[in-house]
Amino acid sequence: MKKTILLIHTGGTISMAMSDEGAVMPNKENPLMKESRKLDALATIIEMEAFNLPSPHITQKEMLTLRNLIIEKVAEKNIDGVVITHGTDTLEETAYFLELTTDLSIPIVLTGAMRSSNELGADGIYNLVEAVRVAVDEEAREKGVLVVMNDEVHLAVNTTKTSTSSVNTFQSPQYGPIGLITKSRILFHHAPIRRQYVEIDELSKRVAMLKVYAGMEIDLLDVVLACKYDGVVLEGLGQGNVPPTVAKGIESLLERGIPVILVSRCFNGIAEGVYGYVGGGKMLEDLGAIFATGINGQKARLKLLIGLNKVGTPLNLKEFFM
Repeated sequence: MKKTILLIHTGGTISMAMSDEGAVMPNKENPLMKESRKLDALATIIEMEAFNLPSPHITQKEMLTLRNLIIEKVAEKNIDGVVITHGTDTLEETAYFLELTTDLSIPIVLTGAMRSSNELGADGIYNLVEAVRVAVDEEAREKGVLVVMNDEVHLAVNTTKTSTSSVNTFQSPQYGPIGLITKSRILFHHAPIRRQYVEIDELSKRVAMLKVYAGMEIDLLDVVLACKYDGVVLEGLGQGNVPPTVAKGIESLLERGIPVILVSRCFNGIAEGVYGYVGGGKMLEDLGAIFATGINGQKARLKLLIGLNKVGTPLNLKEFFM
């Protein structure tokens, strides 16, 4: 018996076309909505369009809408997996948001395209077929939210967009893909050892993110206070260090009860409190700053946002980010 897959379209390059002038633009009608017949051999498809937006237009509001839609449809029908088509610019953020806010055993698979539907070598339909193949594979269950692109399967928690235009843009630095897709099978070779789930129903809190640079001044952190953000993520230097002026700003934020999360702006490695000089990670940790383990800045921002908006008893943020 064929499995039932909920296919949700959200827009992005995978649904766009290149104009005669060379500009890639959204279509009034998503061309993928006409391609479901190609998937009929793989699964029974329940297809819908949540919205049709370029991914830079997607905010946490749309992410929450998507999450609620998945929960609603899975409760209504016997769904064996979910596939979401999405623009690649913010695909990793939506995937990670869903990873933290859903608690389902069925696969949730996101995919996209780097070339629009009418370009030479368009990869959208191919990636969509591969995503459905993964979603119906029994071994994809209990692995959390997945990203499928270019014959690879990645965990939402690890993957990031690494190239502006290459079709193999999605990579998982340090960890690699958890599975490979061939013409005949899906080969999973490892799985996550733990998952986190946070119950939310709204996103009223706000979290800022800043990249730290040489000579950075305190006034940018003053803006965080002035604009009444509820938390801030800093992409620190090296293992999570900042200039002395920024250290003073961090101390000011922490004194006012605003959580400060540190990650590294480096492509690889883990941020942690090592250096004890002024602005060093150990000093910041002693002040109360929290180091996020194994995720990049944009994901740390979403994680803090979700943590601050948790329903019920507040989270211990230090434990949450370990």
